[in-house]
Amino acid sequence: MTRSPQRPREEIRDRLADAVRAAARQEQFLEVVSAEEAQARFARYLDLTPLPGEGVPLDETLGRVLAADVAAGVDAPPFDRSNVDGFAVRAADTTGASDAVPRRLHLNEEVIVCGRAPALTVASGTATAIATGGVLPRGADAVVMIEHTELIEAGLFVHDLIRKPVPTFRDHAPAIDVRRAVAPGQFVSYAGSDIARGETLLRRGAHLTSREIGMLAGCGFDRADVVRRPTVAILSTGNELVRPGETLRPGTVYDSNGEILAAAVTESGGVPVRLGIVADDAAALEAALRDALVRCDMVVLSGGTSKGVGDLSHQVVARLGEPGILVHGVALKPGKPLCLAVANGKPIVVLPGFPTSAIFTFHAFVAPVIRARAGFPPEAERTLDATLPVRLPSELGRKEFVLVALVAGDDGPIAFPTPKGSGAITAFSQADGFLSVDALSSAVDAGTRAKITLIGEAHAPDLVIAGSHCVALDAVLGALAERGLSARTIAIGSLGGVAAARRGECDLAPVHVLDPASGHYNKHLIAPGLALVRGWERLQGLVHRSGDARFAGRAAADALKTALADPDCLMVNRNAGAGTRILIDQLLEGSRPPGYGNQPRSHNAVAAAVGQGRADWGVAIASVARLYGLGFLPLTPEAYDFLLVERRRERPAVQAFLAALADPAVRARIAALGMTPA
Repeated sequence: MTRSPQRPREEIRDRLADAVRAAARQEQFLEVVSAEEAQARFARYLDLTPLPGEGVPLDETLGRVLAADVAAGVDAPPFDRSNVDGFAVRAADTTGASDAVPRRLHLNEEVIVCGRAPALTVASGTATAIATGGVLPRGADAVVMIEHTELIEAGLFVHDLIRKPVPTFRDHAPAIDVRRAVAPGQFVSYAGSDIARGETLLRRGAHLTSREIGMLAGCGFDRADVVRRPTVAILSTGNELVRPGETLRPGTVYDSNGEILAAAVTESGGVPVRLGIVADDAAALEAALRDALVRCDMVVLSGGTSKGVGDLSHQVVARLGEPGILVHGVALKPGKPLCLAVANGKPIVVLPGFPTSAIFTFHAFVAPVIRARAGFPPEAERTLDATLPVRLPSELGRKEFVLVALVAGDDGPIAFPTPKGSGAITAFSQADGFLSVDALSSAVDAGTRAKITLIGEAHAPDLVIAGSHCVALDAVLGALAERGLSARTIAIGSLGGVAAARRGECDLAPVHVLDPASGHYNKHLIAPGLALVRGWERLQGLVHRSGDARFAGRAAADALKTALADPDCLMVNRNAGAGTRILIDQLLEGSRPPGYGNQPRSHNAVAAAVGQGRADWGVAIASVARLYGLGFLPLTPEAYDFLLVERRRERPAVQAFLAALADPAVRARIAALGMTPA
């Protein structure tokens, strides 16, 4: 009997049931342990000794680690040489010499220049002209500087004499008067005084920089035995992934993790082997992983570590070799789904798919292994104390890492938590450091002095701007960058910027806050110590998909009434604290239409939600509507201005910012973006 097709609702029900059963099957693999326990389990099965050495040309050794001691095969310098331009003499012949009582010495018919071996002996009462770096001749034991002599024969100049490539005295038999006595060995570098033959030049484990490479070259080495760099296979998993450069399809994202992790492997001292993207298919993933284990010393996989239906990674890893999976689940945020395994002596690390989670767990669990195998010592942690300006809630039971941006405050550094989550590509790259919140803490109070672990080369910016972001702000900051000034922008919304400016935690706070009482923007924010600097106007309006009859061709007020009357018309809101949110709430007059709870933090997110059909309308600025190809119904112009902290007004970077605002070229760029400079 032929089975009749299921109705769509039944199909959805069955698929959900399958998902629940799959999640239940995977639950056994997810045993959450502390970060310390995870490290200990992993380390028990790892070989953390440096890999064997390999001989490479000297020009390929920069940044590598020496695998064995190197002994000098020659002296450096290889002969006794002069440190100055002057005359090689017997020191005893200069005893008592002074300006009043000079000692006269006859010049030998030879000039010793670099690269030429001396031919004549310096006898008592004679001297030989010698250039810096020249070989000290037989009989001489010191050098007199040119400045302390006088040439007796007219028509000759001492510097010219010394720099002649061959001796040419002919009719001259010159002499010199020495006016300063020299001691034996004065202005002479003896053979082996820098490096002696047989001396250990560099020891095993030395990190080769330009200085060490110069030492090797100076002793004649054209190759060096360095620790082999571990090869690390980089794989990304997921049907949703697309290689950078290809076109995104609906529901897909670019594989940024592959490039991030490959670069991080190189930074840690390893050699990344990019093996691309593997779909969510167990057989394909297993084949890729077995190939990676044959080719490389270590395998790093991103994605497929949590308890979702498509997460096959840990299932495949479990059957690759002994001892298998050691950890699947670590009490970290971000990074809980981390999976650590070893297969027949080779580490396999399955990182979470979100970029920030992946890079955090990479630096905590993968980078130390790469550094050890490449011969590097553990990376030194750099920290500083900073004040947390806002209360920071945290999840009990998980050690949490919070990325922060550092700014200079009146009483020391201030650490602003960055608002971007673990799925953000830019979160890690735009942070200066992070703070660790203990697993037993539910929050960190505002004003707490916290230890911040620095990321990379953290530098204090010339200008700090905290508040609402606008694309036109980039035109102003670009003008500052052309002058060599750096700016830190912290997107915390208009009201967040107001609070930061009042606390003196920034130089300028971009704001666009409507005062319902007066109908004006931003003027009500002026307070003692704060001044308002005019920026530009931008047009706010309703955004919708082109062709939507509920909006197209209508006035904004009529379209809004239609949207509010239609229960199937879904809005997308803005976050509390945004200037646009105040305008939206004024327009809605207390109503809460479908979608009101969807509160993204930017105009772009609003436009994307409408453009992708996840919402039907929202409020955004005209320039963003054009960027996303959306219909736009004007509501009102709004003033995008800047609260200036008065005590910082005279800082050079602040003055440069104010000058850029008034610059005709910058104003033209702002206007080209659809804004109206004030």
